Amino acid sequence: MTKNFGRTILLLAFALGAGGCAALQPPGVTGPRNEAIYPVRFAEDSQRREAATLALNQLTQSTGNSGTFAAHLQPITATIESLPADPTRPLELPKVGVGGAMNEEETRESLRRFLLASRELIGADPAKLSLVERVDQPDGTKLAIYEQRPFRYPIRGNYGRLQIRFMADRKIINLTSTCIPQADRIQTSLAAVSPVVKAEDAVKKIRENGVMYTDANQTASNLKIPAATGVNPQGLVTYILLSKTRPDTLEFHIAWEIQLVNAPIKTVYVDAINGETLGVD
Repeated sequence: MTKNFGRTILLLAFALGAGGCAALQPPGVTGPRNEAIYPVRFAEDSQRREAATLALNQLTQSTGNSGTFAAHLQPITATIESLPADPTRPLELPKVGVGGAMNEEETRESLRRFLLASRELIGADPAKLSLVERVDQPDGTKLAIYEQRPFRYPIRGNYGRLQIRFMADRKIINLTSTCIPQADRIQTSLAAVSPVVKAEDAVKKIRENGVMYTDANQTASNLKIPAATGVNPQGLVTYILLSKTRPDTLEFHIAWEIQLVNAPIKTVYVDAINGETLGVD
């Protein structure tokens, strides 16, 4: 009996120890375990801002600039918003090729190398950036626009884009990024959520209830959808918006992108989890 009692105490101690270890598991990117797992949230972080500032100064010093620069960073994401003004020693794209001016193929390779060197500042894995536009402007500047594609569903909202404006002599005029840092961690959290609202349900809601939106004059309106108006679901997207309750936090939603034909607004985004209208374009 004494042996059985000792074994019981040992098992009880092991169970309590295992339970204590489970309680100490680190929280995920969505925050403490007592928070809802949806929408996925991404909060401002002072360490991320410091790292981006350091990355900018390292990048500028690599071109021969001395001293430190005040970083112009985006709120929350801490990605680059604009380059500091320094006309004497601007940033430059790496030189590719042996000729004086780079051709288009060399220019794209130069841009690729610059992205690798500045990934901390732009907040994105270069392998998950797609060049969607490369144009020469009438004023002599050149523009490269990238889209960030780290999620299962494409990004919508005012995020996930990178613009590099530069000259033919490789001098960078400006750099702006609304990319999402730590996107892989966010995608892991989004992958745990399955859509509940079907596309036809989202269309039905729009037709029956109309669409509440705010126009360019900041006037709230409720758009009623005539029967003749086309309401066409385009697919699921990752819709990113500023939290209404946390000004230092972004929210990531899985949403139906629905196109309206012959209407004052062109696109409506309906949450695929709870049916809420998230925004319009």
